[in-house]
Amino acid sequence: MIVVMNVVISVAVIIVLQLLGMLIFSWMTPYNDLEELKKGNLAVGLAMGGKFLGTAIILGVAAYTNHNIWFMMLWFAVGYVCLVVTYWIFELATPGLKLPEHLKNGNVAVGVLLCFVFIGMSFAISSLII
Repeated sequence: MIVVMNVVISVAVIIVLQLLGMLIFSWMTPYNDLEELKKGNLAVGLAMGGKFLGTAIILGVAAYTNHNIWFMMLWFAVGYVCLVVTYWIFELATPGLKLPEHLKNGNVAVGVLLCFVFIGMSFAISSLII
């Protein structure tokens, strides 16, 4: 019974952390992510999907490598901050390409690129989680 309770608590914490991660990412965009999705903006959908999957990869590795829920949360936070910083660095490294503007305008190429930046970097970042 204790094992079942631990799994239930862990899943609840994972869901909360995933949603919190997505909320923080949505605060970083100058447009409303959900409104853009309702409009059918594929570029924003791809970028959000990459953020979701990237966050989930880091969260999954943090959960897998830590049996203590507090350490899992700590390592997720470290990995998540690294993912956010990666986005900022990528934005600085591409000064001629205003990423949020292109996403809001539906530039699918930018959406695909950001999707893979988030996914690829989450794999690299998660390899550092202990």
